[in-house]
Amino acid sequence: MDEGRRWRWWQRGVIYHIYPRSFADSNRDGIGDLEGIRQKLDYLVWLGVDAIWLSPIFPSPMADFGYDISDYCDVDPIFGTLADLDRLIADTHARGLKVILDFVPNHTSDQHPWFQEARSARDHPRRDWYIWADPAPDGGSPNNWRSVFGGSAWEFDPATGQYYLHTFLKEQPDLNWRNPEVRAAMFDVLRFWFERGVDGFRIDALRFLIKDASFRDNPPNPDYSPDQLPFNELIPAYSADQYELHEILAAMRHVTDAFGERVLIGEMYIPISRLVAYYGCRHERELHFPFNFQLLLIPWTARQVAATIDTYEGLLGPDDWPNWVLSNHDQPRVATRVGEAQARVAAMLLLTLRGTPTVYYGDELGLADVPIPPERRQDPLERTIGPGAGRDPCRTPMPWDASPYAGFSTVEPWLPLNPDYETRNVAAQREDPRSMLRLYRELLLLRRAEPALAIGQYRPLGVTTDVLAYERTAGGRRLAIVLNFSGHEQGFRPSREPLDGYVLLSTHLDRDGEPVRGTLLLRPNEGCVVALSGLPGR
Repeated sequence: MDEGRRWRWWQRGVIYHIYPRSFADSNRDGIGDLEGIRQKLDYLVWLGVDAIWLSPIFPSPMADFGYDISDYCDVDPIFGTLADLDRLIADTHARGLKVILDFVPNHTSDQHPWFQEARSARDHPRRDWYIWADPAPDGGSPNNWRSVFGGSAWEFDPATGQYYLHTFLKEQPDLNWRNPEVRAAMFDVLRFWFERGVDGFRIDALRFLIKDASFRDNPPNPDYSPDQLPFNELIPAYSADQYELHEILAAMRHVTDAFGERVLIGEMYIPISRLVAYYGCRHERELHFPFNFQLLLIPWTARQVAATIDTYEGLLGPDDWPNWVLSNHDQPRVATRVGEAQARVAAMLLLTLRGTPTVYYGDELGLADVPIPPERRQDPLERTIGPGAGRDPCRTPMPWDASPYAGFSTVEPWLPLNPDYETRNVAAQREDPRSMLRLYRELLLLRRAEPALAIGQYRPLGVTTDVLAYERTAGGRRLAIVLNFSGHEQGFRPSREPLDGYVLLSTHLDRDGEPVRGTLLLRPNEGCVVALSGLPGR
């Protein structure tokens, strides 16, 4: 631990990601809302998280469920009112928690007044707020850029005879961040919310924010295979991750830093060697941290996870703060990817690694992806890419109890509940001393009690085919974390020194205080935090 260093709340804390449509419905329409979230704040305090991050709650036609914004400075009536959000922020702060909102700067809705004005005439002052181009000589799209949601990224506008760019749906036209007026307007959006007490932003689709000025064609991807999304057929060399993005982020950081201890988090699916560049340099900081999605994407093996951690730690600069994510609203849930038994091991990994963890709502229950019947599917990817491509399975309602509609609502929810909600719910797991929920709570309590876990140094202890072990240290306190990635019993003894101490916490929640002498024996799918000997307990 860096002696004398002042640690920020976003370094010490744990972020809890809420998909607002699916957290709690207070007005009986089957869709979650801000008042529903407010009513569940005491649960989040009990759980032990430090901040909530809300996916978009702004006015929107909902072509992409809020990521097509028609007004950046208000709240969609589906979720409530601006007064409801003010009340949520105040009540969250009163409980010692922080509030992070989504910022969607790459594109607006096609119903946003800015775009309505831009498409009205080629000579309108807002025309250059978006990205327009003349047709190719054959009348087709200006270049070969693809939409993430399938098909061309260009849509022809017959009224003005030009194409506009949409990296996502055609209802989501891309803003032109080369235009200083766009930058000024979007920075004012940040200021608007910071002045209302918002503690930070997760910035959506950040790698796409600025594009090649010459609209050069993207090259083919030699590693593409038909099982991937059509977008991956090309490498977005000219439509994403452009060097000018660093200048924009540095300016965003200056806006943010003027409001004190706030945080900017970037969503960027790019190679880790490029990702770390977006922290900025020592004299020109950019993001506080870009989301690290590696645990969502790599094979779940001890050696692969160990290599991923070591590579990431090796690439970080002295001022760069790490972070880890297991699930989010765009990817299959961790319990689906690795199984329920290993999801407990994954929880211990997430909450004991160096850096800021983000917990996705429902993961603390071991919630898996929910099968969605074709007639209930909502995600536009089902339409633009094909059946089964949608993200609905990982966005289903939070099950609070065993009552009809799981305490989420008093009417049929917008998406189906998990089939086992009568037993897999918050109320049931709060009463079960060995449930997944109680494991998450114990891990969060331990993280808060042990500076070694929250802000301590990381050191690998060893890895085998099935076991990963590492040490966290702070102020003389040493904790060993040993994780069994297999369904078989395993023993682990570091090569440099024996493990001598006692178990602080097992993923099975039944070994607290058990002595460890030399070798730690792990049951199938078990992880343990071991306090090394000679030091006081927590």
